[in-house]
Amino acid sequence: MSAFDDLLAFQRQTEALSSVAERLAWDQETVMPRGAVEQRAEEMAAMEAVLHERRTDPRIGEWLDQAEPEDDEDARVIELIARDHRRASRIPSRLATELARQTSLAQGIWADARAKDAPEDFLPALNDILMLKREEASALADGGDLYDALLDDYEPGTTQAEIAQLFDAMRPRLVALREDVLGAAFQPEPLAGHFPQETQLRLARTCATAFGYDWTRGRMDIAVHPFSSGRWQDSRITTRVVEADPFNCLYSTIHEVGHSSYELGIDSDYAFTPLGRGVSMGAHESQSRIYENQLGRSRAFAGWLYQRMSDAFGGLSVPDADAFYATVNRVTPGFIRTEADEVQYNLHIMLRFDLERDLIAGRLDVEDLVEAWNARFLRDFGVAVDRPANGVLQDVHWAVGLFGYFPTYALGNVYAGCLHAALRAAVPDLDEALARGEADPAVEWLRENVQRHGGLYPVRELIGQATGADVGEGPLLDYLEEKFSAIYRL
Repeated sequence: MSAFDDLLAFQRQTEALSSVAERLAWDQETVMPRGAVEQRAEEMAAMEAVLHERRTDPRIGEWLDQAEPEDDEDARVIELIARDHRRASRIPSRLATELARQTSLAQGIWADARAKDAPEDFLPALNDILMLKREEASALADGGDLYDALLDDYEPGTTQAEIAQLFDAMRPRLVALREDVLGAAFQPEPLAGHFPQETQLRLARTCATAFGYDWTRGRMDIAVHPFSSGRWQDSRITTRVVEADPFNCLYSTIHEVGHSSYELGIDSDYAFTPLGRGVSMGAHESQSRIYENQLGRSRAFAGWLYQRMSDAFGGLSVPDADAFYATVNRVTPGFIRTEADEVQYNLHIMLRFDLERDLIAGRLDVEDLVEAWNARFLRDFGVAVDRPANGVLQDVHWAVGLFGYFPTYALGNVYAGCLHAALRAAVPDLDEALARGEADPAVEWLRENVQRHGGLYPVRELIGQATGADVGEGPLLDYLEEKFSAIYRL
């Protein structure tokens, strides 16, 4: 066997073990007995110790030195393995293991604190994780910027300076649109009523099927914070249910189907290689956000969903499909990021981006986080946070150590804006299919132009190839202004 063959065989086992660790995390968030938290933390730590040893194995360096790629795919595999090996080798085994243990424990602490509206129960655990993440960032940065080192895990090659510049470009148009919308004479009515859990879940499955979710390689469960998990032949989704708000469940489901479909849509030849996963979290979020918003909240699909919901719940409080479409896209100064309308969603991300940068840099202490969050939310949204579960406790990301992840949601929206413009040009009769509850034309276009490539191309090259244009915020902002000006009769 060649050095490249040896490298691939070794990587195949590492990828398989990583998938097992991911399955343990899925289990913890869905069906694991709550009393098993400490045991699971030790299991996760043990798995991470094994994975870290493999990722830093000195033989990888030897194989990389000797490997001779035969084509561009081989070269990209070598590039990605080398990157992972280089980053893993900078992190001490003790640190990698302790991060796995503490983040596993903190998930349960966060969930309990959120349920009790008790940030004081969670903040000590968060502080422990923050100290570990700063140590990790220092090891990875090698004298460079700490936050950039963490961000590189989720959006390789992107810096906080670039994201800050992007956000500065987006914020004025988003704020202006929000002010126009909230000040408009016409305001959509909220959906009122009681919507039983089992009926919501049946509809959620119907929506997932409409977006092409492969139930032979997936399943749906309930979680405190919706997520997707897995790849290749097993990619699962979760959702959550609020019986007064069915949109929470339905659109969380469609969002996670976007994530899961990306993993299931990758070329099967890439399984158990670095190419067999989404190239970045921004790319991943582009799929979940375009499924949820540009497609799922379109007038065409909303009309189909209106009839399904009316039949399932015995009528709705809104009178017709046009009113329902406006309600689905209603802009309100709500607290919760995952429930935020398209106009304000990126403003939620900007808040988290600035706070987590300050936490990593040491400009903000964990003990002052609640006050800082509440002050910033009041400034940005004009509403005082009413309770911690609607504020600093709403997201699981910091509990599991995902510092640097939040800006990828906004990047995903930007990528989705670019992809949507290209998709509409390529499939001019898309609305006719969506009106029948058939997202197949969009799903097939996204699979062909984005999903099947997995990690083959860097993210901006991937989006550029799919759209034939440079990546930028313009298409997203143009789409938002056109859509919401029409809904709010501006």
